[in-house]
Amino acid sequence: MAEENRIGTKISTLREAHHLSQQDLADRCGCELATIAGLEAGELPPSLAPLIKITRALGVRLGTLMDDDEALGPMYISADQMEEVTRLKSLQTTSDAGELSYFSLAAGRPSRHMDPFIITITPSDETTHELVGHEGEEWLYGLEGEIEIAYGKELYILHPGESIYYDSIVPHQVRAHDGQTARFLAVVYTPV
Repeated sequence: MAEENRIGTKISTLREAHHLSQQDLADRCGCELATIAGLEAGELPPSLAPLIKITRALGVRLGTLMDDDEALGPMYISADQMEEVTRLKSLQTTSDAGELSYFSLAAGRPSRHMDPFIITITPSDETTHELVGHEGEEWLYGLEGEIEIAYGKELYILHPGESIYYDSIVPHQVRAHDGQTARFLAVVYTPV
């Protein structure tokens, strides 16, 4: 896992501030106790769907777990300042979508309602894919390569210069298309 377990430490700190046991938090967010314990210990790679459930149960934004610090005013990020934030294995709770690297475009901006990322996705050898939904909305814009968005019973192929906007509550998964690495811009909105 990561050298520093920032996300796990933040989950643990917030959970304890709410006087919740790991089991209490698991019950509140509909996750397995092993997921909460594994994330807090840094033994599980964090993925977006359970993090959204945890933040909802704790009453905080997704960015609260992923940011290092807070700053006021606009966030200007130059190309050479763009930092890779915690590497999330997948946009979903499953790990069959391939490996996704998230580059935050608003790290440190407090009280935001959107989380913009540049995401690089490398393909997976998995042939079956589990779709998972979560609260919120997502907007994706293709930059390089092609990605697949399985959305409900539909499958969309996003090419460079194309975009898709959808409600995240519908079970979905974003993955590499045709065995190629791809990059895309994603803006994720998760209500608090």
